Amino acid sequence: LLAVAAVLAALAAGEMRRIYAQRGVVLRSSSVYTGALLPVLVSGVPAVFPKVMLNPTVGAFGWLALGLCFGLMAVFAGEMRRYDAPGHSIVNVAHAALSVLYVGGLIGVLVQLRIVNAPGDVSGWKGLYPLLATIVTVKLGDIGQYVVGRTLGKHKLAPLISPGKTWEGAVGGILLATLLAAMLINFLNGRINGFHPAAFVVIWGFAITVAVAGLIGDLAESLLKRDAGVKDSSDWMPGFGGVLDILDSVLFAGPVAYLWWVIGILRP
Repeated sequence: LLAVAAVLAALAAGEMRRIYAQRGVVLRSSSVYTGALLPVLVSGVPAVFPKVMLNPTVGAFGWLALGLCFGLMAVFAGEMRRYDAPGHSIVNVAHAALSVLYVGGLIGVLVQLRIVNAPGDVSGWKGLYPLLATIVTVKLGDIGQYVVGRTLGKHKLAPLISPGKTWEGAVGGILLATLLAAMLINFLNGRINGFHPAAFVVIWGFAITVAVAGLIGDLAESLLKRDAGVKDSSDWMPGFGGVLDILDSVLFAGPVAYLWWVIGILRP
């Protein structure tokens, strides 16, 4: 999955570069791709070398922080190579740094989410479970918001950013979808030997917070596209858009889900 994450990061970085170009900011491709890939690849070091996870100084999440630092350094190095006159470098670095954080950093969190539940052993269901639970919850939330919004939606949520979203769809869709997600996670988590209301409420809290973060992530990417004047981040997947159009909600949900697992509430 680390290779998949790297490919997704590269594609998403290219889409960010395309969005910037619509606003007249043309960045070096090497700076954008290298800067976005480094956090993802460095974040995966504990998965490739499990013993590294046991290092009390760096920790697993510390590798992501190092990757972000290296990505930012790569951005500056690339801009130094192309510098020929004052007036553009600060803007270029700022845009490229956003790609490092938004693409590399948030996909790096998904890599960390893949290994958070299985320190020293990333194989098998136990390690994959947190990532799958997050993705399923977010996508159920997306579907629920769409269905409820199309059926009952009347009041626009963010008309200037995403005209299709409504308050009815957001609230109703998230509540219904997360209820279903919580039931599924509660069953898979092994906490439902009989029925445990307290555990279910905690898991539903996880599902709601993750789905809300996903909604904000969707709006965040819509903001970038709206400002750049583009409908989709790219057109290589007709009907779906680009990688960012598919990952936008998952990217913001990742840190929220990671926090739930780090504090130990959802560990089976």
